Amino acid sequence: MTTTQEREDLLSELGLDAQNSAAIGRVLGTGRTERATERADGTMEATIRIREDEIAWDPAILVLPHGGDVELTVINDDKNTHACLLPSNGDKKFLWLLNHSKGKAKLNLDGPGYYWYSSPGGNDEGRGLTAAIVVLGEVPPEARLDRPDQPRQ
Repeated sequence: MTTTQEREDLLSELGLDAQNSAAIGRVLGTGRTERATERADGTMEATIRIREDEIAWDPAILVLPHGGDVELTVINDDKNTHACLLPSNGDKKFLWLLNHSKGKAKLNLDGPGYYWYSSPGGNDEGRGLTAAIVVLGEVPPEARLDRPDQPRQ
C-alpha cells in the first residue's frame, strides 16, 4: 500500500505535480501511479488490472520513461465483464475483458504527453474506469511549434 506521502514523492520525482511538466498528477487524484519497466530492446511493459468490486484501473497513472512501443497485460479480476479501449498511433486498441480474464495489447505511443484509456462499455467510464498513460520526454525538434520559448521551472 502506498501512503499519501509516498504518492506525493513519486509524483514530484516524475514531474507530474507541476505546471509545464505533466499536470496529470493533479487531475487524477486517486489511484496508484506506476512506472513501466523497460526491456533491453527498448520495448516497455506493464500490467494494469481491474480489481474486484473497485471499478477502477490499477494503476490509475502508468508512466512511460519515453515514447515508443509498450506491451500491456490487462487483467480483469472483477465479477463483471469490462472492456479496454487504449490509445495507439495509427489505430486504437480494444480488448473485451470477460470476468476473470486477461488480454494483451501492443501500443505505440511515440510522443510525450498523456493519453487516456477507459472501459467504454455500459457506464463504466462514468463509474470510474478511466485512467492515463503518461509519456515522458521532449517533443522532437521537427515537431515543435514555431513560437517563443515558454516558461519552465
